[in-house]
Amino acid sequence: MTAEERRVIFASSLGTVFEWYDFYLYGSLAAIIGAQFFSEYPPATRDIFALLAFAAGFLVRPFGAIVFGRVGDIVGRKYTFLVTILIMGLSTFIVGLLPGSATIGFAAPVILIALRLAQGLALGGEYGGAATYVAEHAPQGKRGYYTSYIQTTATLGLFLSLLVILFTRTIVGEKDFAAWGWRIPFLVSVLLLGVSVWIRLKLNESPVFQRMKDEGKSSKAPLTEAFGNWSNGKIVLIALLGGVMGQGVVWYTGQFYALFFLQSILKVDGYTANLLIAWSLLLGTGFFLVFGALSDKIGRKPIILGGCLIAALTFFPIFKAITTNANPALEKAIETVKVEVVADRAACGDLFNPVGTRVFTKPCDTARAYLSQQSVKYSTSYGAAGSPVVVKVNGTDIPYAAAADNAKVLAAVQAAGYPKAGDANIVKMAHPFDIFRAAPAAVIGLLLILVIFVTMVYGPIAAMLVELFPTRIRYTSMSLPYHIGNGWFGGLLPATAFAIVASTGDIYAGLWYPIIFASITVVVGFFFLPETKDRDITS
Repeated sequence: MTAEERRVIFASSLGTVFEWYDFYLYGSLAAIIGAQFFSEYPPATRDIFALLAFAAGFLVRPFGAIVFGRVGDIVGRKYTFLVTILIMGLSTFIVGLLPGSATIGFAAPVILIALRLAQGLALGGEYGGAATYVAEHAPQGKRGYYTSYIQTTATLGLFLSLLVILFTRTIVGEKDFAAWGWRIPFLVSVLLLGVSVWIRLKLNESPVFQRMKDEGKSSKAPLTEAFGNWSNGKIVLIALLGGVMGQGVVWYTGQFYALFFLQSILKVDGYTANLLIAWSLLLGTGFFLVFGALSDKIGRKPIILGGCLIAALTFFPIFKAITTNANPALEKAIETVKVEVVADRAACGDLFNPVGTRVFTKPCDTARAYLSQQSVKYSTSYGAAGSPVVVKVNGTDIPYAAAADNAKVLAAVQAAGYPKAGDANIVKMAHPFDIFRAAPAAVIGLLLILVIFVTMVYGPIAAMLVELFPTRIRYTSMSLPYHIGNGWFGGLLPATAFAIVASTGDIYAGLWYPIIFASITVVVGFFFLPETKDRDITS
């Protein structure tokens, strides 16, 4: 690898570092951000609005892919992804400076959401530009390996944000961190932005694109060429359904839903859960390069589809094994304690609530929602019309009239065997290197397997997307399926999966979301996705 090629990879990858650095910052600090920018609302509503502002960045990514993809195919790769990283980086930095709603009132949440939308639009163009730029610099036969460096930096961005958050919290203390210290991780991102812009300014345009432009062969209407004719449109659809959709759900399950599962369902404290995830990422990141290079030898398709298939077949046993090692008392209670909510069918509604905006008021609904929050496995039975709600715990009836009865329900399930908060058997790490005891080591090992699934599906995906489309409309064509697959199917996974858990009373039911979509990708990809590793991308 030449010095120029290393500079190309490094400069392109910094955008992905930025993307995931900000993603994890906002996701980790959503509760604090809700308190700062939605302070006029009750605490539960603040959290909902903070998460909705977070989701807005995902939802607009495909539109950013269309806007900046078109610019990238007309103007060039270099200048387009220079603009996208400026917008992305400044949006992150300004969040750190933005006064809260207590200071500037309604303007605070409006500006915050505007920044999230701007960032989401920029992200829609960032990845496609970086992947295209690196691939068009890579020698034939090494595109999988070269572009896999971009994929590693996604994990590095998460890891960096975790370190900055932990370091800042340790230095300033929890009280000051909640008051003002949370701004520091957003503000220090300007250093990453400065380095990114400086390096990108020193780069040359992609030689493949420049040659095409010099020959007068660039597209004048990339959107029409990419999506307005079926010959290319069907490839976009196959790329989404037969590749990126499955990659997106496996990625988000292995890193984000795993963290959510540890904290919200298994009740592992946040410090320990973040350290467990961090160790799995640290140990697993190198496999992005392994599978990227392997895809140059055996092809992109078998590795991506193989990762989706293995993940779909093993998610249930792996997550059950995580429960065994992280919270054994919960696992035993799920198996031995029978909890049943009995009520009039007409008095029970649907609990599916992926965006968290619904407020449950019926006793049947509040009882089931509370049991889900406590990770209690329950079933629902229906009594006679007009019958009151009863929660049965191992056959013992607990009358339930309102949310005020939650305390009685909690006491009953804990007496029957469900663990209390802070149970001594829940996995806990005393410090970052407390990894040699059985429980932390086992959980890290299981999380590492999930990360390896992520590296299988994500390592070769950039090379595959670049190779599927012609140079003149490559930026536009590959960006849209990537951001629909990752921004929509993947980004909405944690909230949707937990909504499935809440509505079914089964802590593992949310896994059906990634299993179903990964399985669809395996089938569609097997029959329709072409192998691309030997394609000439200069035309």
